Amino acid sequence: MTTFDFYSIGHSNIPAERFLAMLQAENVGVIADVRTTPFSRFCPWFSAKNLKPFLEQNGIGYLPYGAALGGRPHGPELYCDGVADYEAMARQAGFQAGLDQLAGDAARGRVPAPVCLMCAEREPLDCHRCLLVARALAARGLSVGHVLHDGTVEPHAATERRLLELTGEDGALFATGQNERIAAAYRRRARAVAYRAKATPAGRTQ
Repeated sequence: MTTFDFYSIGHSNIPAERFLAMLQAENVGVIADVRTTPFSRFCPWFSAKNLKPFLEQNGIGYLPYGAALGGRPHGPELYCDGVADYEAMARQAGFQAGLDQLAGDAARGRVPAPVCLMCAEREPLDCHRCLLVARALAARGLSVGHVLHDGTVEPHAATERRLLELTGEDGALFATGQNERIAAAYRRRARAVAYRAKATPAGRTQ
């Protein structure tokens, strides 16, 4: 059985018991909730006030990381034409500090391992937990496995291969190197799926 330094999962509309079984299948010790707003109107069992006690009753910890690692930034400098700019977000000191804390706590055994990043979107390539957070963890040499809704776990490297195919960068001319093609694929996908801020009457974003 392949093990990873971190897992990731999107809760979508999974029934609570099925969600729990998927975590238990990978022996997940703690959920790191990377939703900026840990609330679900349509699936209230995934709102933090309900999810935290449910997980803890079943031996899984819950840690809120949305403030540092969430996908909906507050500063206008972190948007490009109204779309959250993941590359700019990744350079922020607060984001890097959040990664430091997450990786450091996991490495030192301060939280029950393994840690699973959680956000809302079912598909990793539709979510900042993959396009921003998992990418940053992988850049630090940490392995990430994405728990898919059929119960399989997709290594992040395989997810990147799907990303290249999805964005058309797999067929790019070899005038650019692999790293440049992957960066372009991340940029294109993030542009398509990242959070879009609402415009205020003054033309600013919020």
